[in-house]
Amino acid sequence: MTGLILPPGQGRKLITKAQEVTFKATKEHGSSVSIFEVVVPPGFDVGAHVHSDAQEFFYVLEGELELLAFEPTRRTGQDWHEWESPDGDKAVRATEGACMFVPPGTPHAFRNASGKPARMLFQCYPSPVHELYFEEIAEIWAAGGINPDAIDEMRKRYDVTQITPQRYEPPALLDPHSSESRGA
Repeated sequence: MTGLILPPGQGRKLITKAQEVTFKATKEHGSSVSIFEVVVPPGFDVGAHVHSDAQEFFYVLEGELELLAFEPTRRTGQDWHEWESPDGDKAVRATEGACMFVPPGTPHAFRNASGKPARMLFQCYPSPVHELYFEEIAEIWAAGGINPDAIDEMRKRYDVTQITPQRYEPPALLDPHSSESRGA
């Protein structure tokens, strides 16, 4: 195949414990928009952040995500989950078919608070900013998980101003022999 038509599941993959990213259309293909399929595991929270130049589009293909895209009345540094806009907007529980457009300068975030992986289509303009970002963050995660200092330094190079921390706290697996998992 030329790379312009991809069968399901195909494309260059970056797989870490915190995300699985499949490159679908890139600058290498001649695209001015980078397009990815992203699997977001339970417990992953990208943290609220803003881009001064990039614009993004997220489309939930499967599962559910909490999405946020607005300037809150008050930015809190540790958590975006209770943010509210001057118009009363709050984070949205987004299921299959929901989408979010993020213009430059708009604080935004997503997290998977469910117990199952979620899958989304993610587009970013201009390419290759997020292509390079995903490649470098995969290297950081592969070297030892979420390293906040390394991620902060990397984000400065890719037009990402982080507002709240990125987190990955997978749900604890229940021991099938414990009284809690048996409902006792």
